[in-house]
Amino acid sequence: MQIYYKSAHDKEFQVLSEPREGCWIHFDEATQEDLELLAKFTSLDPIDLQDCLDKHEVPRLERIKHNVLIITRHPSDQEIGLYTSTLTMIICPHYFISVSPQKSPLVRNYLTQMSKLSTHQKAKLLIYLLLKITQDFTLQVKRVRYNVLKQEREIAQVTSEDIIALTKNEDILNQYLSTLIPMRGVLESITSGKYVPLHEKDQELIEDLLNASKQSEILCNVNLKSIRSLRNSFQIIFTNNVTKTIKLLTALTIIFSIPTVVASIYGMNVPLPLAGTPHAFLYVMSMVGALFVLSIFYFLRKGWL
Repeated sequence: MQIYYKSAHDKEFQVLSEPREGCWIHFDEATQEDLELLAKFTSLDPIDLQDCLDKHEVPRLERIKHNVLIITRHPSDQEIGLYTSTLTMIICPHYFISVSPQKSPLVRNYLTQMSKLSTHQKAKLLIYLLLKITQDFTLQVKRVRYNVLKQEREIAQVTSEDIIALTKNEDILNQYLSTLIPMRGVLESITSGKYVPLHEKDQELIEDLLNASKQSEILCNVNLKSIRSLRNSFQIIFTNNVTKTIKLLTALTIIFSIPTVVASIYGMNVPLPLAGTPHAFLYVMSMVGALFVLSIFYFLRKGWL
């Protein structure tokens, strides 16, 4: 547990040893024991707070007694296969509380900024943390978009690593999309003003956040369509390469089978043409060479070689 306090006149956040009115309490890498302590601050049942520790919890907003609980997710790659992390924010009558089951770089980055907000401004703290989350999503989606465009430009040189990277990008975007859609509902609920009292400027900022979230959602869908199209192109390229390889192997098999067939025929212990001719070997080899060259020329014209 870390306790921060900042008045409107302070330049930086102060670290406190004990909670006080209007402070920000943050739980990093929260445990079950932290939830029991949190329950004392909020007068909530630990069962109501259990979802704060769920690494896969879906964003939502709810009011429990006099507390407003906002569960969000933000871009993070601290765990293999999981590209978003849970961050719960609780607006209490006396405190602003945030809970993360993992290390939260988002909170740490915000605390290092020279913010003009005080910890008494709980609604603004919520809005600016949501703003930071939205900005992170926009940045990460654009980064994935850049990687996809790069693969589109290099489509002729596709490798297995490209397929793996494409699958990873698709997984990232799907996880982002599964967060952005319910996040839109959270922002719409906050915009209504039923859960958190908002000033006029706060209302405008929340509406901007909502529009930015919708744009990120649209961009995710566009990127996913591009990835599906690119994957289909990769499949066509791979199929075409396999067909070329099969043609090449077939042509080589036919070409190299000509000497084998001639050698098999002249290896039989029966009367054969040129059997009594002193230069029979030279004639046979010339015939084999001619057939060999004709076969190569034929397959070259067909495009098999």
